[in-house]
Amino acid sequence: MDTVDATVERLREQCLSRGASGIQGLARFFRRLDQDRSRSLDARELQQGLAELGLALDMAEAEGVCRRWDRDGSGTLDLEEFLRALRPPMSQAREAVIAAAFSKLDRSGDGVVTVDDLRGVYSCHAHPKVQSGEWTEEEVLRRFLDNFDSSEKDGQVTLAEFQDYYSGVSASMDTDEEFVAMMTSAWRL
Repeated sequence: MDTVDATVERLREQCLSRGASGIQGLARFFRRLDQDRSRSLDARELQQGLAELGLALDMAEAEGVCRRWDRDGSGTLDLEEFLRALRPPMSQAREAVIAAAFSKLDRSGDGVVTVDDLRGVYSCHAHPKVQSGEWTEEEVLRRFLDNFDSSEKDGQVTLAEFQDYYSGVSASMDTDEEFVAMMTSAWRL
């Protein structure tokens, strides 16, 4: 295992030892590390923060961690990239219930959820903004999809995007039972 992977695992272990509150506390930790208040971490800020946790990296290693976690190519880590990298892997039970919810939405069965898939699954007529005439039902469905869509809102949600969304929710729940119950209730599975 290379240094970057070992660092991620050590940091993740420290968070998991605190349960869900450890993952939630990462946002506070991130803000504290962001010394220049840029809402992102550069390699130097990350290196100093990890050193506080006893994870000593040289600058080349810190830069390697930043490159690995930097999904948007900015050269720095925003909060979402930081949290995504440190989320614990999901259990098979959690992955299965997420897949079941996605399958319920993917009425066409093509592996992508679109506004057309949502019609008849997600009712919009009672939405306050539809009733007031401010939004159409199409707009409500699109905004609903945007919750799960990646940063590039293309109106299509893949299983990977849906899983990514729920991996964030999963990280805040300590037990599989709690997560499965939430998903089962929310999606009426």
